[in-house]
Amino acid sequence: MISNTKILVTGGAGFIGSNLCEELIRLGNKIVCLDNFSTGKKENIEPLLTHPEFRLITGDIRNLEDCKLAVEGVDYVLHEAALGSVPRSINDPITTNDVNVSGFLNMLVASRDAKVKRFVYAASSSTYGDSESLPKEEEVIGRPLSPYAITKYVDELYADVFSRTYGIECIGLRYFNVFGRKQDPNGAYAAVIPLFVKQLMNHEPVMINGDGEYSRDFTYIDNVIQMNLLALTTNNPIAVNTVYNTAYGDRTTLNQLVGYLKEFLSVYDPEISNIEIMHGPNRTGDIPHSLASIDKAKQMLAYKPQYNLKDGLKEAVQWYWENL
Repeated sequence: MISNTKILVTGGAGFIGSNLCEELIRLGNKIVCLDNFSTGKKENIEPLLTHPEFRLITGDIRNLEDCKLAVEGVDYVLHEAALGSVPRSINDPITTNDVNVSGFLNMLVASRDAKVKRFVYAASSSTYGDSESLPKEEEVIGRPLSPYAITKYVDELYADVFSRTYGIECIGLRYFNVFGRKQDPNGAYAAVIPLFVKQLMNHEPVMINGDGEYSRDFTYIDNVIQMNLLALTTNNPIAVNTVYNTAYGDRTTLNQLVGYLKEFLSVYDPEISNIEIMHGPNRTGDIPHSLASIDKAKQMLAYKPQYNLKDGLKEAVQWYWENL
């Protein structure tokens, strides 16, 4: 879909960023990876470090000079660098804002000055906030429920202003609960799927926040890679300078999710099927239900997700079994 092109991936050593780097290198592109390794990991990009078309810059998007260095001679930017996690933002709103808003603005300014052709960035389904409408449609949002959600909405506003004021093409991808290979199961802010997988593999009780009936549109990493490639390459002039839900378009409760994980992991270790499920309090800032409409992405970008939840979970579980 895209080859022989110089592309910057910020946060390129992170979960989504490293998967994007791998795929873009496989397609024959020149990749610059900018990461400060606050949440990214060197091992995620270890196989790429000796590749002649891969360059790693250890730097921070909060430093404008690092951003300017990273965009030199770049055609496109995939901006994945951010501090994720709603609970982290509630515990430390200042750092979350510094990275997700000030860092984002630095990258926009550097990309504008370097005359980058297109700036594709990671937005978030958290932007829908307290909107109760389902499925979530891009033009209908509510009030943010966390500092993290505020920062990701501000990013969308900045991208819109930069596209109208400076003419830089911007596309935001509102990610819905992305999961898959290389997603870190460790740390205080681990995402729910790798955390549950680690607990089950260690024969530890699984703790679900709330009664387990909150639902999410869990989205496998390869669907997300497809969306990024489509956003990079679309020649449709009305498909740019907007945002798209990046999801599968189906929802699953946490109780159902744990049931699938136990089923798929039991193939490797039958004892996992008997592990206890526990329930704790709901997390502050969590929205009850999340389900994306992907009609806009289908119509404007010809998006066609290849992996439903079960297919993605089987792939992810195999990766964790072989790598944890």
